[in-house]
Amino acid sequence: MRNTNTGLLYSILGIYALLISWHYNHSIILLIIHYIFWPAYLIYELLIGHLSHDLWKTIPTSYFK
Repeated sequence: MRNTNTGLLYSILGIYALLISWHYNHSIILLIIHYIFWPAYLIYELLIGHLSHDLWKTIPTSYFK
């Protein structure tokens, strides 16, 4: 049997990467590219510091205000 929690976490992180991509780029083309390669994109954003200083939680909450 497959673990459904792993699949759910994978999906949530993918959506999170798309929220970050839209916040910084506002481009449909880049959003599609980042959707395809979202694990690499999320690691890249972490390494260059775009998610530092509490932006990792501020960016997703800005969509729901």
